[in-house]
Amino acid sequence: MNSRSDQPLRLGTRRSKLAMSQSGHVADAVREITGRPVELVEITTYGDVSREHLAQIGGTGVFVTALRDALLRGEVDFAVHSLKDLPTAQPEDLVIAAMPLREDPRDALVARDGLTFEQLPDGARIGTGSPRRTAQLNHHARALGKRIETVAIRGNVDTRIGYVRDGELDAVVLAAAGLNRIGRSAEVTEYLPVDSVLPAPGQGALAVECLASDADLIAALGRLDDPHTRAAVTAERSLLAALEAGCSAPVGAYADLPADGEIVNEMRLRGVVGTLDGATLVQLSTTGPVPQSYDEAMALGRELADEMLAKGAAGLMGERSL
Repeated sequence: MNSRSDQPLRLGTRRSKLAMSQSGHVADAVREITGRPVELVEITTYGDVSREHLAQIGGTGVFVTALRDALLRGEVDFAVHSLKDLPTAQPEDLVIAAMPLREDPRDALVARDGLTFEQLPDGARIGTGSPRRTAQLNHHARALGKRIETVAIRGNVDTRIGYVRDGELDAVVLAAAGLNRIGRSAEVTEYLPVDSVLPAPGQGALAVECLASDADLIAALGRLDDPHTRAAVTAERSLLAALEAGCSAPVGAYADLPADGEIVNEMRLRGVVGTLDGATLVQLSTTGPVPQSYDEAMALGRELADEMLAKGAAGLMGERSL
């Protein structure tokens, strides 16, 4: 960390309204902890400018590379990522110094006329850019005895909700956390229960990343870390890595800590992989003591992944390019 305490810390962020909001919250917290000014440095990433579908441009990583390059070049001191955008492999020269308390991990439905998923008409057109959501929404619809049409969409929150406002789509599905962070939660017509639609691994959580060599900054940022969030998302991401699935594979994972009174002593990890049409899902869960270390959280994810693979998960993930 720059030794001059009046020197501003430079926080690298994507330019989207959501990224700026997330980074702004972290900047406020870091100012409070360090007593140092924090300035936001806007960085455009390939994922922000490309109009292609995420699965085609490489999925995870497209929003992250430019931020990491800026860190490594010394143009910024730390960066804030949506954890679900981060590839599961961590570069050696960078460290996730903090995973702050997680926002709502659920997916949210924004539908016309205030409708819930169950109230949508047969054949309803639902927009999502996520194969994970597509597989589970189709499965959920089948369970309710109805048919839906999923439509691949991209764009920011305004663009996506605009499809519903303009009557092009009956509904869109977005991350609840993002809507909450930009003050748009009033537009949610239903929060989809995790029992029906498991979120993306790490959904709702942020990663605050800096150089592995910057011990002072790591210590300062570490005060923002939430141990339960870190244990949960580490297990989720371990499951994803063990399934060898990029973001183009329909993998959902969620670890929660069922509170027994006030004492939290167990963590339940759930995982799902499915075909895009929702006809076949492999959905399993495991419960164990709350992981006390990175290795324990990783082990929990790997164990559940092994069980899912034994139940045929690999065959559902489509042909992956070598």
